[in-house]
Amino acid sequence: MSARTSTLREFSLENEIYPHGMAHIQYLTKTNLDRIRKINHFLINAFQQSLSDIKENLSSTYLFLLTDAHGVLLAMDYSPDLEQVVKQSPIRPGMIFTARSCGVNAISESMDKQGPIQLSPEQHENPLFQSWHCYAAPLSVGLQHVGYLDVSTINADIQSELIAIAKLIPAHMQNRYQSNLASWVTQQPSIEFTKRQLTILKMISSGLTVKAIALKLKIKECTVNHHKKVIFNKLGVQSSAEAVSIASRLSYL
Repeated sequence: MSARTSTLREFSLENEIYPHGMAHIQYLTKTNLDRIRKINHFLINAFQQSLSDIKENLSSTYLFLLTDAHGVLLAMDYSPDLEQVVKQSPIRPGMIFTARSCGVNAISESMDKQGPIQLSPEQHENPLFQSWHCYAAPLSVGLQHVGYLDVSTINADIQSELIAIAKLIPAHMQNRYQSNLASWVTQQPSIEFTKRQLTILKMISSGLTVKAIALKLKIKECTVNHHKKVIFNKLGVQSSAEAVSIASRLSYL
């Protein structure tokens, strides 16, 4: 079982069946989606701010999707002419864009390849996406992928123009993310960590899993998780990526 599948199984999922050969699309329940969106609030804000900066320059049909690192749809934006199309489709926050949930798509391929992917309509497995030209790319903070951006259009004539814009958005989002984080950090009081907490924080920043940290320190995984919870509480965050970003800005790493 992959780490991604294991993580998703920690949450309650809902299945919806759609006609015409569509997959049994999976969604997070509202409670779990609210939790995931809270964890990723810096990422969502950066997405919304970045699109606000560029949308006035877009005159074509477009659909922007933002997922977390596990393919859960956090936020979306689209051109006015797509409003009814989107509302009548299964696409909504909480939808899981793994291949298992909704067939091979640009986001699932980007997750598997860990890099930018471009898919034409016929390359999508699910009929839901078979009229879309899609480009998806990972979004990174430091060394960690924190989510994925998908930019789609049904207009083949402008796909190259839209993809050119899409390739600039991740860097723009990262700048927004870091700026929002820096602003938040300056408002926080000083934080004190124990030697063990600092050690674990540094291991998290290097990308080690809870299991790997436990083996290195010769402690139980539940003990590592306890330390992580304390670290997150002290930093006022709910994800490893945000913890590492804030700790770096506060010169703990």
